[in-house]
Amino acid sequence: MARYLFPKWSNRVLPMVAAFVLAPLGTAAAGGLWYYGTNKHVEVGYTPTQPVDYSHKLHAGDLGIDCRYCHTAVDKSAQASVPPTETCMNCHSKVKTDSQKLLPVRESYATGNPIPWVRVHNLADYAYFNHQAHATAGVACQSCHGRVDQMIKVSQAQPLSMGWCLDCHRNPEPHLRDPKDITKMVDETVPASVANLAAPPSQRKVSPPVHCSGCHR
Repeated sequence: MARYLFPKWSNRVLPMVAAFVLAPLGTAAAGGLWYYGTNKHVEVGYTPTQPVDYSHKLHAGDLGIDCRYCHTAVDKSAQASVPPTETCMNCHSKVKTDSQKLLPVRESYATGNPIPWVRVHNLADYAYFNHQAHATAGVACQSCHGRVDQMIKVSQAQPLSMGWCLDCHRNPEPHLRDPKDITKMVDETVPASVANLAAPPSQRKVSPPVHCSGCHR
């Protein structure tokens, strides 16, 4: 009669471990990666350090400078423009001319070398996005960028994921305003209609694409 090192019932241990331990752990790991590995958790809140300590809260919020004063091409071009140093020096040739924080701005102006701003909102190269199309349709800046007028340091407020974009494309009306009001910031709890910023009825009848070729060209 043959003798075995382990009893026969031990043959059932490994399948039971796989069924009741490894499978649930694998499922939990996959679920956690699926949920916490999305743009909502990975990229929202991204706040890079910039070469100049520029406060949007001060400029866009406290001073009330319109977004389009610096980002001049946002409603004219597919790409949002980064303001050239000359735009900064329109004011800072007379304001805080000796500030050490603005030394990189003065050096850039003197040498002609652009300030190496770090991009905050960065869509994948395979996704086509046209700033002009959205701005002229009346999409509020804060719908994508959040309350920039309250940010001392700009951070990413929305995931900019495909699902997030499609949610807006399927129901764009809550994000639409009169195009002249797209840069005005209001509390998220105040509807645009209450703040007198809502787009006119004809402007609300937009049909943004929800098919693949709308963004993947």
